[in-house]
Amino acid sequence: MIKTINLKKIYKNEEIEVHALKGINLEIKNGEMVSILGPSGSGKSTLLNCLSGIDKPTEGKVIINDIDITTLKDDDLTNFRAKNMGFIFQFFNLIPVLNAVENVELPLLILGYDEKKARELAEEMLIEVGLKDRMKSFPNMLSGGEAQRVSIARALVTKPKIIWADEPTGALDTKTGMSVMNLIRELNEKNNQTFVIVTHDPRITEYTQRILRMDSGFLTEYENLG
Repeated sequence: MIKTINLKKIYKNEEIEVHALKGINLEIKNGEMVSILGPSGSGKSTLLNCLSGIDKPTEGKVIINDIDITTLKDDDLTNFRAKNMGFIFQFFNLIPVLNAVENVELPLLILGYDEKKARELAEEMLIEVGLKDRMKSFPNMLSGGEAQRVSIARALVTKPKIIWADEPTGALDTKTGMSVMNLIRELNEKNNQTFVIVTHDPRITEYTQRILRMDSGFLTEYENLG
């Protein structure tokens, strides 16, 4: 499903040139749950941004379902991401003036869904992540774990093939973080969607099927967990 060929990313300014990715080659299969593990500054978030089309690599290819997304025009890339990808962020990125169900239905409305259908699907997704009684709650009324569950529901409501997660438990305490990872694993197994999770926390990798280890812009090791 996901393949990179000699992926490089260089950030430049007048004084310095930073080689964030130094020739990354990887393959991720459909339905896999993969973690990208590495210390701060190792290049893991840059890799995620290039894989998802948020950032363009300096060199190399990102191929998703036989489409080289690095060659797509901006509008085509935006449409491809909207139809094929979901995103889970460390700090939830919920819209504060919208309640939980309104946050979750937003991607569907952007895709042109009928308002009634969008609301129905958003409610179903919130029930699936265990928030049946919190649909009308605004982000400031939710605990960290609840807010991240809303974020997960929003990422999955369009039924994307790939979900990118950047430090999804980074803003949560240990117990809540593990609960969120249990939910992510359950959804991965149930829906056969591909999850790619960036983390610096080795405990998170215990929930994934494979670990990609990064250091100083290099992919240093693959580890299959079962």
